[in-house]
Amino acid sequence: MQQGPTTVFGGTGFLGRAIVRELVEAGRAVRIAARHPRLPEWREPGDRLEAVACDLRDERQVAAALAGSEAAVNAVSLYVERRRAGLTFEAIHVAGAGRVARLAREAGIARLVHVSGIGADADSPSAYVRARAAGEEAVLDALPKAILLRPGVLFGPDDALLANLARLVRLPLVPLFGRGTTRLEPVHVDDVARAAVRLSGSHPVERRLFELGGPERLDYRALVERVAAQLGRHPRLVPLPFLAWHLAALLLAPLPSPPLTRDQVWLMQRDNLADPDAGGFADLGIVPRTLHDNLPRCLPTR
Repeated sequence: MQQGPTTVFGGTGFLGRAIVRELVEAGRAVRIAARHPRLPEWREPGDRLEAVACDLRDERQVAAALAGSEAAVNAVSLYVERRRAGLTFEAIHVAGAGRVARLAREAGIARLVHVSGIGADADSPSAYVRARAAGEEAVLDALPKAILLRPGVLFGPDDALLANLARLVRLPLVPLFGRGTTRLEPVHVDDVARAAVRLSGSHPVERRLFELGGPERLDYRALVERVAAQLGRHPRLVPLPFLAWHLAALLLAPLPSPPLTRDQVWLMQRDNLADPDAGGFADLGIVPRTLHDNLPRCLPTR
């Protein structure tokens, strides 16, 4: 008897796409739930894949996406609010996340992995980070046995992090956030996806909170320098006070899709490091790959 699918909310996003692929390669049926659903181009005959339209703000669509599922992963992400469209942190990361957990419980789905982020904090000055923390609370209120998965800064082919830095280092001067001392543990998107697949599987885990950072810890300046070296560029790195970044974000805020927001600036003012007391890759038998070894695959020199 075939098992029901694993529903991946946000299955067309950067992390969601990687989770879908890992699930298929593990031989599991997958239901991609997204506002603009589409099947991946790499699918092959025999892959048990389906795609359904689902907006986390719509009760009926979420319930339909969960119907008959064995497990679910909520990998929906929203980094910039679009208030006119009703896409706010509260609507997606708090109310939407709680809705998924509540309807998963009502559907009898015990295995729910909720993707949040390292540093989720109800007292953060960042509205995005506060919403992530409130979303975790809403999920656990509705489904206490849900698993919280907090990845660090993601990288991989066609990512946002390295692609943006690649554009920056082509300039003669690259402004740094502060002095560039914010510490990060970049983690490969495929490693986080593999963790989500294992956590949503049939083998129970004792831990309910996992924080996943990559094996290398480096500051922002070192990250910029690595990207520049990979591309053969030699820009001058210029420290820029965080106050200036906040002012720039305020000036850009009226744009429909601002390239910088204050939430992003707040995020760069705080180290993004996994808590060693939370579950990690070692608990899942996964050896995460390094940025050093994978940078050439993510940023070809030509």
